[in-house]
Amino acid sequence: MTRYASVIGLLAGLLALALPTACRAGDGRLLATGGVTEVEGSAGGGLVPWAVLAGYGTRDQMGVTAFRTRLDLPDYRLDAWGAAFTWHNRVELSVARDRFDLGTLGRAIGLPGAALRQDVFGAKLRLAGDLVYGPWPQLTLGVQRKRLLDFTIPRLVGARRDRGTDVYLAASQLLLGAADGYNLLWNLTLRSTAANQFGLLGFGGDRGGRQLVGEGSLAVLLDPHLAVGTEYRQKPDHLSFAHESHASDLFVAWFPDKHVSLTVAYVSLGPVAGLRDQRGWYLSLQGSL
Repeated sequence: MTRYASVIGLLAGLLALALPTACRAGDGRLLATGGVTEVEGSAGGGLVPWAVLAGYGTRDQMGVTAFRTRLDLPDYRLDAWGAAFTWHNRVELSVARDRFDLGTLGRAIGLPGAALRQDVFGAKLRLAGDLVYGPWPQLTLGVQRKRLLDFTIPRLVGARRDRGTDVYLAASQLLLGAADGYNLLWNLTLRSTAANQFGLLGFGGDRGGRQLVGEGSLAVLLDPHLAVGTEYRQKPDHLSFAHESHASDLFVAWFPDKHVSLTVAYVSLGPVAGLRDQRGWYLSLQGSL
């Protein structure tokens, strides 16, 4: 835990150093082009990391974001929070904590109030392109290092490891006026992962290990402050204990200004740890400097 605490401390120090510049950041970037924060802490949608970088800092500035998210499901609850720092619109560093309340499952196994906790440390590098300007989409390479803090239950259901690393390549583009006069944003992400349920049920299992999965997002900006869209995320199915299906959502994101955003979504995760039809409401608040 000492090593992870030092990483969190380093990121907090970087955030503090960035604040004087970040407070002036973002004048040259369009509203909503920083996206929101997905549950693993990276800039993008709620479920999928996009090629955008957190905040509104341009190539001569820095950006800082912080987020708090809750997803209520019929039998579980997910809480996530964290922060991200972007340097010169080129590199993004992020840290997030996910807490998955086992709810119905916890009570069924005699552990009421039990929860699974995960730390996620992310980094993202913009490789080429631009989200808005130019013929090519923005392209980024990202990595998410995940570590479970509670491995007893994942081990019992067949997970091989309590930590793992996701690597992904994302492409995003905002097409001005492309949807009957409205701006249209699309994103495609290719991820290499061994995570079960985003990593909350460990990594790998009796049915396999690392594999490539696809993710995508599509959003229409109804005006500069309001976006509606959908996301789809494939997930591996490594555990014979319980089938894992793909995730999707329908979302509305509101950007009153460049300092705050609010996202509401209806999310479907399919069956989770043997409990079927896990669908529910997602609410996420993000602050930006």
